[in-house]
Amino acid sequence: MKPFTFHNPTKIVFGEGTVSKVGEEARAAGRKALFVYGQASLKKSGLYDRIVAALRAAGVEWVEHPGVRPNPVVSHARQGAALAKAQRVDFILAVGGGSVIDASKGIAAGAACDTDLWRFYDGTATIGAALPLVTVLTLPATGTEMNGGTVLTDETTQEKIGFGDPHLFPRCSILDPAVTVSVPAAQTAYGTVDAMSHLLEGYFTHDGGWVPLQERYAEGVIRSLMEATERILADPKDLEARATHMWGATLAWNTLAPCGLGGFTIPNHMLEHPLSAVHDIAHGAGLAVVLPAWMATTAGRGPARAARIARFARGVLGVTAPDDAAAAAEGAARLKAWFAKIGAPTSMAAAGIASPDLERLADLAVKLTKRWGIADHARGDILAVYRACGPG
Repeated sequence: MKPFTFHNPTKIVFGEGTVSKVGEEARAAGRKALFVYGQASLKKSGLYDRIVAALRAAGVEWVEHPGVRPNPVVSHARQGAALAKAQRVDFILAVGGGSVIDASKGIAAGAACDTDLWRFYDGTATIGAALPLVTVLTLPATGTEMNGGTVLTDETTQEKIGFGDPHLFPRCSILDPAVTVSVPAAQTAYGTVDAMSHLLEGYFTHDGGWVPLQERYAEGVIRSLMEATERILADPKDLEARATHMWGATLAWNTLAPCGLGGFTIPNHMLEHPLSAVHDIAHGAGLAVVLPAWMATTAGRGPARAARIARFARGVLGVTAPDDAAAAAEGAARLKAWFAKIGAPTSMAAAGIASPDLERLADLAVKLTKRWGIADHARGDILAVYRACGPG
C-alpha cells in the first residue's frame, strides 16, 4: 500500500425524502443561485416544482440555466458562466445527473475568473477559485456529486476531456433515492456500468502492490451494484435497491477507493471518451462497449495483466478456471454477457455506431494518453481494443 492523503469536503444528505432539504442547504450557500438543469424530464417528473418551492420558502433567488446535454458541451458552460457573472449569483445549484453536475463545475470555475473555462480542461490554465456548488442528484452513475472531477466536450474539435481540482468538490450533495424511481431502465444500466468502471480502472492498473483491502472494497461495491441493478430492473419501485445503487455509485468515485493504490490510469475512459464525443452516445453505454473488449485484449498482453483481470473474474463473476489467462478471458465474456442482460450495448453496432472511423477515434484517444499519462497504451493497442468492439 502506498502513502496517501484523503480529504473529501462534500457534505452528503442521503435518504428518502431528503430532497426537501434543498432550500436550507441552498440558503447556507448564498442568497442567489444559478439553477442549472437538463432537459424536460425535470419538469415532467415534478421535481422542478419541488425545488423552486423549497427555494422560495428559504428566501433564495435564482436564475435558470437549463439545457445541459447528456454529453455536456463547453459552449453551454460558457454561456452559464457568463450568465452567473452578469447576474452576480452567489452559488450554483445543479439538479440532475452527472452531465448537469459536471457542466455546473465548469460554470462554477468559469464564473469565478476571467479565463476561458476550456483552458482548465485542456490543461493550459489552473483553477484559482470557483463558486460554491450545491447538487441534487437524479441519476446515480458518475460519482461527480462527491468528487472534484468534471468532463466537458468541445463540440468544435470533438475533444472530450476530464480533469479534477479541489475547488470543484460540491459543498453539499443531496442524494434522495426516491427521485430515481422514474429513471429509465437503460439509464439505470448505463449508470451501473459507469460506476463499475470507476472502481475497475484503479483495480486493474494500480502500482500499489499488495492491497487486499482496496481490492475487496472494489469487489464488494461492484457486487452490490450488480445485485441492486437486477432488483431495480425487476421492480423499478424497489427503494432499498435504489438506495444501494445510488450510494454505491457515489462510493465508486468519491476518491476513497484509490487510497493506497499509488499510481493508476484510466484506459477505459481514455477509450470511451472519443466514442461519446464523436457519436454522442451515453457515456455508460460506451463503457459497456469498451470495457469487456479492453479486458479481453489486455489479458493477452502478459501474465501480470491477466492475473489482475482473473482476480476480478473469480471474485465477482464466479469464474473457477485455475489458469489466469483462461479465467481472464472467461471473465471478459461473462461481464459482456451481464452487460447485455441488463440492456447495455456490448458492441459499437449495438450502440448505434454503424461505420466507426477507428483511425479518428484512435487520434482522439492518443491525445488523452498524453494528457492523462497513460504510457502503456500505444496507438496499436488502442486500435486493437476498438477492433474488438465490433459486431457481436
